[in-house]
Amino acid sequence: MATIDLIVLGILKKESLSAYDIQKLVEYRNISKWVKISTPSIYKKVIQLEEKGLIKSHIEKEGKMPEKAVYSLTDKGEIEFEKLMFEIASKSVNIYLDFNAVIVNLDSLSPANQKICLTEIEKNVKLLKSYQEENLLKKENIPDIPKTGKAVLQQQYILTQAIENWLESLKDYFDNKNI
Repeated sequence: MATIDLIVLGILKKESLSAYDIQKLVEYRNISKWVKISTPSIYKKVIQLEEKGLIKSHIEKEGKMPEKAVYSLTDKGEIEFEKLMFEIASKSVNIYLDFNAVIVNLDSLSPANQKICLTEIEKNVKLLKSYQEENLLKKENIPDIPKTGKAVLQQQYILTQAIENWLESLKDYFDNKNI
């Protein structure tokens, strides 16, 4: 899975971290909201990347805390990072929305159930948009967050707004169709 490789290598390119710290950074940056990545996959990926020689670890102990492996990029990892950057940037763009499985099957439901499904999707889109607005406001004046990170947050918000507008027109279509 090249995307998770790129996320982990990119994080380690900036600083050496433990798998736990990588996972916390992924959570803090809400990366799992826009890239399919899970906490267990980070731990597994760190081990795989080390086995491939893309990252290396050393053991650190801080005070009374238990020892932990801290990972950093190797020269081979630097090369792989750049290769993945160009490889993924060159791929066609796909947007997967799980609710599209519902949309393509709406005609198989009664008008009342169509409306329920569309209302549920709309509710979840509004919830997502609210979360994104809150996240954008919270992070807009934090200087430690790179411009590129803020750009992804803005991108996701704009996509959510577009989905919200599209959903409104779809609801109108079904309302008019079922009159």
